[in-house]
Amino acid sequence: MRKSCVLEKLRNDQWVVVPQVGQIASFKVVEMLGMIGFDCVWIDMEHKDFGYETLAQMTLACRATGMDAVVRIVKSGYTSIIRPLEAGANGLIIPHCMSAEEAAQVVRWAKFAPEGLRGVDGAGVDGDYYMMSDIGQYVKETNRETFIVVQIEDKEAVDCVEEIAAVPGIDILFVGPADLSQSYGVFPQFDHELIQAAVDRVAAAATEQGKWWGRPASSAAEAKELIDKGARFLAHGSDVTVLARGFREIKRQFDTLIAHSS
Repeated sequence: MRKSCVLEKLRNDQWVVVPQVGQIASFKVVEMLGMIGFDCVWIDMEHKDFGYETLAQMTLACRATGMDAVVRIVKSGYTSIIRPLEAGANGLIIPHCMSAEEAAQVVRWAKFAPEGLRGVDGAGVDGDYYMMSDIGQYVKETNRETFIVVQIEDKEAVDCVEEIAAVPGIDILFVGPADLSQSYGVFPQFDHELIQAAVDRVAAAATEQGKWWGRPASSAAEAKELIDKGARFLAHGSDVTVLARGFREIKRQFDTLIAHSS
């Protein structure tokens, strides 16, 4: 079992920035991010249309470049938890976690005994295709190096976030400001005082339980503000937004050149 880059940094009180891939679901994009030097990539299955075979290619690209893969799952029960892990994901992101009971169920499915009741296979990427030397050690190390992120993106979740944060096995609380603003009736005011208060409550709950927390950062300046508040798990940039921004800038530069040459 390979050690998690994300957990190593978090355990040393360092912050992590995670780009998102999914709309362009290619192992080549993932490999590029690893070659650039990112510690982790957020592979989004919740809003995208690719399947587990494509996911497996993307997680292998992560392993080839020494980068963690954290997968935002499609919430569809036990299989949606174990399949990404057996494909080699280091972590899971659970969208719209609504209660401590839901968080505890995720832990039961994602962790082996004694922390949970995940089914033991070991024949996947995560078990080195059953070529591990000690299955007991594999189970122990997998539990230690697998992290679980719950997304707090509903008012109902904020109202019980202290209970969610207290669930053993939950590592990171991650605020989803877009959906949270919908839940509070202030969309798309992501910086509305109600959202800021919710973020502060999530941060306090995580800190109280010795957990990490984070949210998307729209810029380096916003990331610094969040880090100063204690955030350690930050998301910035997605495949399509970065691609569109880059091509728009190329077109702008050449349009300007053509205009000045006329």
